[in-house]
Amino acid sequence: MATVTKVIEVSSSSKKGIEDAVQGGLKKVAKTVKGIKGAWVNDIKVITNEDGSVAEWRVNMRVSFVVT
Repeated sequence: MATVTKVIEVSSSSKKGIEDAVQGGLKKVAKTVKGIKGAWVNDIKVITNEDGSVAEWRVNMRVSFVVT
């Protein structure tokens, strides 16, 4: 029998950094989606304060999981 994998797109953010944004997004998805196999980070965006410092990191990623 063939294996089928589904891909969903997710956006996540963090004030700490890119890795925290990715991990936070994956943890949230894992609450309702089982069998996560991987993720591709498509976009990284930074929200800045008026002085140019980083206020928030945002990532868009595609998450793949096996359909049972």
